[in-house]
Amino acid sequence: MLVTVSLAIIITMALAIVRALRGPTVYDRVLAVNMFGTKTALLLAVIAFIFERPGFLDLALAYALINLVGILAVLEFFQNRSQRSPEHD
Repeated sequence: MLVTVSLAIIITMALAIVRALRGPTVYDRVLAVNMFGTKTALLLAVIAFIFERPGFLDLALAYALINLVGILAVLEFFQNRSQRSPEHD
C-alpha cells in the first residue's frame, strides 16, 4: 500500500511541476512550487516508513520548514516588487 501511496505522490508532484511551468500567474507558480515541496516532504516520510528509517522523518520535517521559509521569502519578494513597479504579473 505504501508503494501505491508513493506513486500517487509522485504523480501529484509531476502535476505540480506542470502547473509551475505553465502559470498563468506568478502566484500560481509559487503555489505549485510550494505544493511540490510539501509533497517532497510527504514522500520522504513515506520512504521512511517503507525502509523503516526513522531518521528520514527528521529530514522530512527539516525540509518542510525550509520549504515554508523559502516560500514566504519568495512571496515577500514578489509583493515588494509589485509595490515598487506599476507593472506586475
